[in-house]
Amino acid sequence: MDLDQLAQLRTPDGVAALDLAAELTGTDELAAASALRARGVPPGLAAAALTQVSLRRRASAKFGADAGRVFLTRAGLEQATREIVATRRAARLRAAGATALADLGCGLGADLRAVAATGIRAYGVDADPLTAACAALNAPEATVACGDARDFDLSQVDAVFCDPARRSGGRRVFRPEDYSPPWDWVVSLPQRVPRTVLKLAPGIDQALLPPGCELELVSVDGDVVEAAAWCGPLASSPRRATVFRDGVPHELTGSGEQTAPVAPPGRYVTDPDGAVVRAHLVAEFAAAHGGWLADPNIAYVWSDAPIVSPFGRCFAVDEVLPFSLKRLRATLRDRQVGRLEILKRGSALDVEQLRRDLRLSGPHPASLLLTRTATTPLAILATPLPPPG
Repeated sequence: MDLDQLAQLRTPDGVAALDLAAELTGTDELAAASALRARGVPPGLAAAALTQVSLRRRASAKFGADAGRVFLTRAGLEQATREIVATRRAARLRAAGATALADLGCGLGADLRAVAATGIRAYGVDADPLTAACAALNAPEATVACGDARDFDLSQVDAVFCDPARRSGGRRVFRPEDYSPPWDWVVSLPQRVPRTVLKLAPGIDQALLPPGCELELVSVDGDVVEAAAWCGPLASSPRRATVFRDGVPHELTGSGEQTAPVAPPGRYVTDPDGAVVRAHLVAEFAAAHGGWLADPNIAYVWSDAPIVSPFGRCFAVDEVLPFSLKRLRATLRDRQVGRLEILKRGSALDVEQLRRDLRLSGPHPASLLLTRTATTPLAILATPLPPPG
């Protein structure tokens, strides 16, 4: 889609084309395009309408109930913040006293929408003309401009949110120095506007973060979706893991430098959520539940009682075996295991190759956790416990 097609989609003919395309949801792409053209929709408009409808179907997790009305680009949707994450962040900014915020690299406007909904005066800037035009439509309460984020007059605001572009030419960018705007400029923002939040990739090198910031890792239903650096007066704890389960946020905080006790495996083992692991809060999680590690570098938390928590998935340990393919295959055969969930931490084994080598057969399910201690690779056969609630 280009700017001309976006303009066409907003005309009465464009709205009609979008409605027709939505009616054809689930139809073969070529058949849908033919059906639109048969009803007099020009080819270019038909293609733009079908693309929008396809993107809107995928956008429900990020734009919620409004997904069927927003305007999207493929690249913008990939980087857009999920609605529940943006809403919670905006509420935290409002509670911290923010009254006017600049979203530098606003993308399609997911965060702008959430910020404006709290009553904060919102400004958005994006370097891509089409993306900025979509953001202006998606967040009509905000003031959106197309331009270089570095040219925005920061004297207008008392808070900044910056989500540097991590794609170039359609490809994901992994090195912060290749972000747009450049990382050295992004990381200098807290010096000019103390209330600054930086949205980052979950795998960001934590040594690159602004000094004194709070690093938050966010997961939604088990998937780690983003990291955020909360700077200046917004920082309340060195590390935070925010875990959304069924739309409800749960928070775990700590220094990120605590160490957990080390002891042999226990009766239960918990696999912490990825946000907890990436935030370096496994020791805090273990301490909260009387748990320990079997290896100081492996994030599985062992305990003598089941751990019921949104921050991890707990298993009852059935058997702990020193890893041996032959012995493991025999044990699974004796247990008549035909469906096997395989998890691993600290193991270099290829999961799919192992699954083939085990030659599973039988009516029963089981879970296998591959890990190690300082001296021994282990295979843990376990039964998952029901999640909280």
